[in-house]
Amino acid sequence: MKKGLKVVTIGGGSSYTPELVEGFINRYDSFPIKELWLVDIEEGKEKLDIVGNLAKRMIEKSKRPIDVHLSLDKDEALKDADFVTTQIRVGQLDARVKDERIPLELGIIGQETNGAGGMFKALRTVPVILDIIKRMEKLCPDAWLINFSNPAGMITEASINIGGWEKSIGLCNVPVDMKMGIAKLLDSPYEDIDLRIFGLNHHFFVTDVIKNGESRLWDVINNYENSKEENLLTMQNIMGEKFSIELLRGLEAIPCSYFAYYFNKKDRLAHQLEDFKSHSVRAEKVKIIEKDLFEKYKDPNLKEKPKELEQRGGAYYSIAACSLINSIYNDFRDTQYVDVLNKDTFKNFGYNNVIETACSVTKDGPKPIKIGEASYKHLGTVNNIKTFEKMTVEAAVTGNRDLAIAALTMNPLIPSENIAIEVFDRLLEAHKEYLPQFSKYFK
Repeated sequence: MKKGLKVVTIGGGSSYTPELVEGFINRYDSFPIKELWLVDIEEGKEKLDIVGNLAKRMIEKSKRPIDVHLSLDKDEALKDADFVTTQIRVGQLDARVKDERIPLELGIIGQETNGAGGMFKALRTVPVILDIIKRMEKLCPDAWLINFSNPAGMITEASINIGGWEKSIGLCNVPVDMKMGIAKLLDSPYEDIDLRIFGLNHHFFVTDVIKNGESRLWDVINNYENSKEENLLTMQNIMGEKFSIELLRGLEAIPCSYFAYYFNKKDRLAHQLEDFKSHSVRAEKVKIIEKDLFEKYKDPNLKEKPKELEQRGGAYYSIAACSLINSIYNDFRDTQYVDVLNKDTFKNFGYNNVIETACSVTKDGPKPIKIGEASYKHLGTVNNIKTFEKMTVEAAVTGNRDLAIAALTMNPLIPSENIAIEVFDRLLEAHKEYLPQFSKYFK
């Protein structure tokens, strides 16, 4: 690869960007980035300027020779890029508020990557990502596309299986957070353990924990049972009861924290309805967190990532994103957890299904660690959600309302087809500005 690398971040005005900048600064000796382009849309210009200026101060303090460019022009930014990262939120946080509050008005879970809310985030986002891919085909045909936008699994599904961009990788900080918690349970350094996982983005199981070549899964499960830390293996945005030891033993695996929406629907819904009444659903909390963050980012004396960024659900983005990019560039062949095509990784799961799994990261991209077959104990729920994902992605491209409603009806978070129809039509009306593919259904 050439020296002096160019990285483009679309959605550069995101509050997560300082994590990314910190990651590139820390890895400069092994990843000699020359140009960092932060790109956003007109509505995000103010945030882009604030974050961009903080990024410049951080880099100036680090004395790394990295040039930061701020742009509203994707084509200008994408030309000759080596890596393109996407962290977009179509409709911004106001759209997420609708994704969460409208389902709750109907008495069902409202969440940005699961159920009806997750579907509508995908419906808005997939066409935008596919447009970015078309631009990349012309302007940077050899670049890697690293997507952090939610719902990451569905976006990667669309990027590879519809957009045809084979150098597309989805990533998420949930496996990183889980690995940190598991390391604590084993009283082990983070880098000394590896996970084996099967499933989808925000819907996977840790099926094994490897330390010094030995399986330590049952030690983790037993230590988890005895741990007094309630939220050791969960995310900042999904606080709740620990999974039961009976569940973990029965599954012979550790579910990621997003399974709480499926395995503990009644409790999660009750908690969300309380937040709904007090106008403090997660999106509304994030708006407050982000407002405070951007006030801090404005401070001309601030030259580092503020600790308050960890309150966002995507904390440790730099560990996930920058480690992945660094490993591709350097052919490190270390184990990371990303969204890629299954191929023959799990022989009893679809070849062309995008999965989240452990991979060895090489200069040719992530190579999934072959397992053989997924356990029948995990296949049922993963197959169900994969069907939902594929139908949603197809609906995002075709604007097929019937397909989308059928997908929702089969989702475990939707109690009936009548609710599926009602929540779909309510959300469609709320988001019609961003869903031109469904225009024939608009009122």
